[in-house]
Order: sequence, then structure tokens, then C-alpha cells
Amino acid sequence: MTYVSRTKAIKKQRRRKLIIEIVAIVGIALVFALLMPVILPDFRLKLLGRFLSLSIVAIGIDLIWGYTGLLSLGHGIFFALGGYAFAMHLKLQLPEGEIPEFFTLYGVKELPFFWQPFYSFPFTLIAIVLIPSIVAGLLGYLVFRNRIKGVYFSILTQAALLVLFNFFNGQQKLINGTNGLKTDTETLFGMLVSSKQAQLAFYEISILCVVVIYLLSRWLTSGRFGRLLIAIRDDENRVRFSGYDPTGFKVLVFAVSGGIAGVAGALYTVQSGIVTPSYMEVAFSIEMVIWVAVGGRGTLAGAILGTLLVRLAQTLLSEQFPEVWLFFQGALFLIVVTVLPNGIVGWLRDEGIEQMRSLFGAEKPVITTYPSLEKDPVVQREKEEVGR
Repeated sequence: MTYVSRTKAIKKQRRRKLIIEIVAIVGIALVFALLMPVILPDFRLKLLGRFLSLSIVAIGIDLIWGYTGLLSLGHGIFFALGGYAFAMHLKLQLPEGEIPEFFTLYGVKELPFFWQPFYSFPFTLIAIVLIPSIVAGLLGYLVFRNRIKGVYFSILTQAALLVLFNFFNGQQKLINGTNGLKTDTETLFGMLVSSKQAQLAFYEISILCVVVIYLLSRWLTSGRFGRLLIAIRDDENRVRFSGYDPTGFKVLVFAVSGGIAGVAGALYTVQSGIVTPSYMEVAFSIEMVIWVAVGGRGTLAGAILGTLLVRLAQTLLSEQFPEVWLFFQGALFLIVVTVLPNGIVGWLRDEGIEQMRSLFGAEKPVITTYPSLEKDPVVQREKEEVGR
């Protein structure tokens, strides 16, 4: 086989895999969008919508951790910023001249200046993505330009999370502090946010956003940019010696991941009914990383699967065993990390499929230049003798 024909065969195989992946994504999305609202009660459907919105932030974490090697323990910052941006717009759906009621409790008579732009719905949609992206980009630039990486990067993101958590907690007169901003009693386009119709719409939008952001992340990681991210993860010094400046690429991917987290935070806020500084608690950001680890980092699909499985397990265990469910959850995480260090999707990709094939008696495929030799009994007998 010539080099040209081999290249064409590889491209054809990649194109076939891409088509299969797109068909699978569309099929699963249609099942969630059309079937789940029919078979699930309203409460369960709302929970599933929240889980789907959380899977979006997990994709963003997988983008920077699984592909770029940047373990962020502060993604709750960007998640909360997206939620606050949407909640502020909903709070301003009032008759002209009125301000949200919590302001009057603290003696505030005029709307703070930074609230004014959130009267506009288009501005709010842009802010949900842009504000977390800018904050992530600035934080990333300050860190990456000093070549801080590894555990030190993780500690710095967690420190930033603690600073903003305490800052938001103390801003009673500006954003209602620890009480947060409620959204379930507000209206959007004349429809109560907590109504069945609105929640169904947010559920369908969550599915659409999961698909779009997954495809965007797959596009970013499948080409030259994705190979460069993997190179930064595996050996950043070699990338720098090759003539590339990793700083710009890391800042860009961190900003993209922050924007993705902002979208997730906005969708989660309107489906949970409130946004508070608790979104920036350390435990919540660590939990986001656990979802990716369980599903399989560096897979994107694993981030979605891990989020849905972990959150579903949390819900079922807390309902069946309300007093000891945290012990079950901890044991589940330990088992997954010990038995499946590459996550569920990583295990399936590396060896799981072959192990399942062997259970059903299927012959293991031979990957070699001369497959006939591998099946030759004489060659196999010689291998056994050499092994002994």
C-alpha cells in the first residue's frame, strides 16, 4: 500500500467515525428531547435538566484538564457568574421605575450602575458567556505568563474561588449576599420561570446547548489546535522549544472553558430557582472534577456520562439512604478510581470492548503488519517457548 492510498484510507476511516459519532449524538439528543418529557414526571424531568446543565461545565473542565493538563479547582467562579448574569436580568423584569425588592431592605434607593445593562436580554445572553470568559482569561494570563502549572495552578484557582466566594457573600446591598437571587418567582417573556412550560423549554435548551458545546469542543480538539493542546499537556517544554508560546493557547482554552461554565451556570440557575454564593464553594468545584474523572478525562463524552451517572447516583442514594448515602457515594468514587483509573469511557476505549468481546467468545483482532503469522501455530509455539 502506497503512502497516498494509506492516507486516503485513514481519512476515509476518520470520516466514517465522525459520521457515526454525529448520528449517535443526534439520536441520543432526540431520545432525551422527545422521549424523556413523556415518560418522566415533572420533578424528575427538572432534575434531568439540571444534570444536563451540569454536564456542560464538565465538558469545559475536560477541555482544559483532559486535553491541556490544567486541573482547575475554581470553575465554580465562572459557573456562578453565568448564573448571576441571567438572574439579574430576570430580577429586572419589573414595571418602569421599580427596583428589585431586596434593595429596599438595605436602604438602597437607586439601581447600582452595573445592573443597568442587564435590562437588555441580548446583552444578558452575551454577558453569560463573555463575563466568565474575560475573568477566566485574565486569571489565566496572570498565572500562565509566570509559567505556573501543575498543583500550583490548582491551588491558585482554588484560592481565587475562596476570595470571590467571600466577596459575594458580603455584598448584601449589591447582589443580596448569602441570600442570593431567586429566579423561580420571576417572569421571562411574560411567562413564569417556574411554570411547567418554561421549565420544559429550559430543559430542551439544555439539550441543545450540550450538543452544540460538545461539537464545538470536539472541533477544537480534533484538529491542529487540539494536537497542540495535547502536546502542551504531555510536554510543555518541548512545545516551547519547538517555537510555540504555550501561554497564549492556555489562556485561550481557559477562557473558552470559562465561557462554557457560564452557560452551564445560567441554565442551572433557572432550573434550580436560585443562584447563591454557594455555587462558589470549594466542594462543588471539586465535585465537577470528580464527574470528569468518573466518566473519563480526555474523552468529552465521558464528561457528560460521568456527570449524569454521579448525579443520578447521588439522587437515588440520598432518597433511599438519607442518613448514610455519603458513605455509599465515597465508596463508589474509590471503586471507580481504583478499578477504572481512566474512567468509564476511557476503559471502554482502551480495553473494555475487547474484554466484553472475549466474554462472548469473539476472537481478539490482530493488529500487526503480518496478521497471518500471528495465527500460525508454529509461530505461537515458538513464542511460548521463548516465554518459558
